[in-house]
Amino acid sequence: MNNAIIGLKELRENVEAYASEIKKGKSFIVVRRSRPLFKISPPDEEENWETVVDFTKVKKGGIFVKDLLSCL
Repeated sequence: MNNAIIGLKELRENVEAYASEIKKGKSFIVVRRSRPLFKISPPDEEENWETVVDFTKVKKGGIFVKDLLSCL
């Protein structure tokens, strides 16, 4: 699959449009000053995602990260 090359500024300014393209299966290499920074691609379909913890069950609307970290 070919990876389209986009600038970091372009990604920031049009993140919703690129997110939509990624959902369709397209990948992008993000560059800054003509140097590659990272690659964005959709997750593999074979990967199984599972919920580890649902903090909305602890408290409606979730919990603050500082509260969570203070318990660790």
